[in-house]
Amino acid sequence: MLSDFGRSEKLDHMTSEPSREIPDGMSPDARETWPSPELISSWLGDQDIDFEFRPGEDLAVRDDPETVAAARLFRDVLGRFASGVTVVTATSSDEPVGLTCQSFSSVSLDPPLVLFIPAKTSRAWPLIQRSGKFCVNFLAADQAELSNTMASRGVDKFADVKWTPSPGTGSPMLEGALAHLDCTIHTVHEAGDHYVVIGRVVDLITEDDAAETGPLLFYRGEYRTTDRR
Repeated sequence: MLSDFGRSEKLDHMTSEPSREIPDGMSPDARETWPSPELISSWLGDQDIDFEFRPGEDLAVRDDPETVAAARLFRDVLGRFASGVTVVTATSSDEPVGLTCQSFSSVSLDPPLVLFIPAKTSRAWPLIQRSGKFCVNFLAADQAELSNTMASRGVDKFADVKWTPSPGTGSPMLEGALAHLDCTIHTVHEAGDHYVVIGRVVDLITEDDAAETGPLLFYRGEYRTTDRR
């Protein structure tokens, strides 16, 4: 159910030859994984939805019956691991960009590192990567609609979304989220059909009423909350 810019002028900018300068805060070896403009262009498919599931949970199903059965089993088993739902945001050419992401985790306390795992087919990820920074927004139980909006393609996803720039990187902090992790890109690793993005946390922001609001969860292919049995 997720991610991206749909306006043609943004896509034109995205597929133009990028600067090879390392953005502030990005590890030098992260540049090795920067996709070429041609590869980015090849990613711009015609799907309407792009939700960053945990790797494997969105495994493609083929026509072969044995492969279909194996893929469905893999999906079903992975779907039994509940997770929170986040929106990873950044700014590109002074415009907000974001993707809904289920594949998020903490990594290290010293230094403070987190990770998220975008698919190689993600439209938003190349823009986030070139910015060199991002903000992870933990969605609240009442933000399923926001999750779907940020997972939609071909629309101006931020048109009706309230947000403020984060203090550290200027990435969008979405109103109503439980917490925000402001990060710079530390390293990026290629892993099959996904990238493993390691971010270094530079700031932590929580909302005053976060303790009174439950999280938005994802379990067995559906949104859940802590109140749902």
